[in-house]
Amino acid sequence: MRMIGLIGGMSFESSVVYYRLINEAVRETLGGLASAEIVMRSVDFSQIVAYQKAGRWDLAEKVLGDAAAALERAGADCVLICTNTMHLIADAVAARISVPLIHIVDATATAIKAAGFKRPLLLATRYTMEHGFYTDRMRALGLQPMVPSSEDRGTVHNVIFDELCAGHVKPASRAAYLEIIEKAKSEGADCVILGCTEICLLLDPASLCLPGFDSTAIHCAAAVDFSLADQELKKIA
Repeated sequence: MRMIGLIGGMSFESSVVYYRLINEAVRETLGGLASAEIVMRSVDFSQIVAYQKAGRWDLAEKVLGDAAAALERAGADCVLICTNTMHLIADAVAARISVPLIHIVDATATAIKAAGFKRPLLLATRYTMEHGFYTDRMRALGLQPMVPSSEDRGTVHNVIFDELCAGHVKPASRAAYLEIIEKAKSEGADCVILGCTEICLLLDPASLCLPGFDSTAIHCAAAVDFSLADQELKKIA
């Protein structure tokens, strides 16, 4: 089993989900009391948010790059940034390590294409929906992502930071998200990306008016596939 390195804390609400989903998948695959080999570096989210608001992605890059390098020194065979937004600096973080960085956009795009969809609605923070790093990468991978209107992007963003990252799940916010998804469906979206790692706390991807793709669960599955690849090779041998 290869060791999974997690850069967490952004927010810790979703980092908990990462830890649970990865361990559940390993136990289901290997059986018994099996659990994943994980090393985590959890950062101070308030510091990262301050850098985001100030547009100081260079400072955030140093924090996450240092964290990734520390995980590799601790024995991690791969690294995951446990947040969609901070994949804005994923390439720079990946350059700090010699082990693979498992990219959440690549894993999510692969899952969407495998399911036969092409035009996903992206629900995420404003940084993720508006900076282009996410949608441009998806287009390069053959998808045609769409984002909500400016007003709806504000709603989605505020629910993430003001509520979900603080552990608050509100029915009114769920209703607002569902309305945004309905609008996108009428405009041609054929599926939905839960493109913030906290949105899975609010929405069940199986209970939407469009097929839902939970980037958190997909990212975790990709990490487990990587971790257990040598196990599968041993079975074949």
